[in-house]
Amino acid sequence: MNIGEKITEFIKQSERVVAVTHKPRGPEYTQMAFITALGITIIGMIGFVINIGAHYLR
Repeated sequence: MNIGEKITEFIKQSERVVAVTHKPRGPEYTQMAFITALGITIIGMIGFVINIGAHYLR
Protein backbone atom coordinates (compact mmCIF):
# COMPACT_ATOMS: atom_id res chain seq x y z
CA MET A 1 0.00 0.00 0.00
CA ASN A 2 1.60 3.23 -1.10
CA ILE A 3 1.25 6.64 0.50
CA GLY A 4 -1.55 7.78 -1.84
CA GLU A 5 -3.70 4.77 -0.94
CA LYS A 6 -3.05 5.34 2.76
CA ILE A 7 -4.15 8.98 2.48
CA THR A 8 -7.27 8.00 0.51
CA GLU A 9 -8.17 5.36 3.10
CA PHE A 10 -7.65 7.85 5.93
CA ILE A 11 -9.93 10.38 4.20
CA LYS A 12 -12.65 7.74 3.75
CA GLN A 13 -12.44 6.77 7.42
CA SER A 14 -12.52 10.43 8.48
CA GLU A 15 -15.62 11.08 6.36
CA ARG A 16 -17.32 8.08 7.98
CA VAL A 17 -16.58 9.44 11.47
CA VAL A 18 -17.85 12.93 10.60
CA ALA A 19 -21.05 11.44 9.14
CA VAL A 20 -21.79 9.58 12.40
CA THR A 21 -21.06 12.44 14.80
CA HIS A 22 -23.52 15.21 15.63
CA LYS A 23 -23.61 18.46 17.53
CA PRO A 24 -24.85 17.84 21.08
CA ARG A 25 -28.33 19.12 21.92
CA GLY A 26 -29.10 21.11 25.08
CA PRO A 27 -29.74 18.26 27.55
CA GLU A 28 -26.82 16.23 26.23
CA TYR A 29 -24.49 19.24 26.50
CA THR A 30 -25.71 19.98 30.03
CA GLN A 31 -25.09 16.38 31.07
CA MET A 32 -21.56 16.38 29.62
CA ALA A 33 -20.78 19.70 31.33
CA PHE A 34 -22.10 18.41 34.67
CA ILE A 35 -20.10 15.16 34.48
CA THR A 36 -16.95 17.07 33.49
CA ALA A 37 -17.39 19.53 36.37
CA LEU A 38 -18.00 16.63 38.76
CA GLY A 39 -14.79 14.91 37.60
CA ILE A 40 -12.76 18.10 37.99
CA THR A 41 -14.20 18.61 41.48
CA ILE A 42 -13.39 15.04 42.54
CA ILE A 43 -9.83 15.32 41.25
CA GLY A 44 -9.45 18.66 43.06
CA MET A 45 -10.73 17.17 46.31
CA ILE A 46 -8.29 14.25 46.03
CA GLY A 47 -5.44 16.71 45.48
CA PHE A 48 -6.59 18.80 48.45
CA VAL A 49 -6.70 15.75 50.74
CA ILE A 50 -3.22 14.69 49.61
CA ASN A 51 -1.95 18.24 50.18
CA ILE A 52 -3.44 18.39 53.69
CA GLY A 53 -2.02 14.94 54.48
CA ALA A 54 1.42 15.97 53.28
CA HIS A 55 1.21 19.17 55.34
CA TYR A 56 0.52 17.23 58.56
CA LEU A 57 3.31 14.72 57.83
CA ARG A 58 5.98 17.43 57.84
